[in-house]
Amino acid sequence: MLTPSPASPVLDQILAFGVVPVIRTANADLANLSVAWLKEAGFRTFEITLTIPGAVDLIADLAKDETLLIGAGTVFSSSEAKQVIASGARYVVSPCVTASVGAACQDLGVPSLMGTMTPTEVFEALRAGASAVKLFPAATVGPAHLKALRSVFPSLLFMPTGGVDANTVGDWVRAGAACVGVGGKLVDETLIRKGDKEAVIAAGQTLLAAYRAAKS
Repeated sequence: MLTPSPASPVLDQILAFGVVPVIRTANADLANLSVAWLKEAGFRTFEITLTIPGAVDLIADLAKDETLLIGAGTVFSSSEAKQVIASGARYVVSPCVTASVGAACQDLGVPSLMGTMTPTEVFEALRAGASAVKLFPAATVGPAHLKALRSVFPSLLFMPTGGVDANTVGDWVRAGAACVGVGGKLVDETLIRKGDKEAVIAAGQTLLAAYRAAKS
């Protein structure tokens, strides 16, 4: 039976933080602002997606902050994986199974998380060297789907992402989520553009509190 790649200190940190904000904004300035505000809310790890213009430079800048654990998201190729790792990304996330990314991450000793939905995709992610599996988009299937997958992959770490919020995070934890990724429900670009720092921080703190309560 296939097993996930060995645990790593970085993966342990992700699991300890529990909630990974997925930063996907129209530009780097908005991304920087969202990271700064969510850091104030208590978050210490961030997935910076390569859909952001200038994402690689942004990763390099954020990685200088030793209090943060910065990862790169929406990574599709080995060349992208190598580039973001060289820029300071400590983990790599793909929305799908990408064997070349898995190989590059294994060569460089960096955890990779790959997006899956079906048992076949989970199996292929393991074969590709995934350290953990991103269930994406999670909201389209719900916690019962995760519980079913865990019945046949009990040792695998799952990170549901896509549609997770403060109202549903407890259900995901009870279904067996090792951690969760949260994008638009947390990184609300409308609020960021309005400069509503208090609302963004409050939403972040509410989500963290709900997650920690479910975990305890």
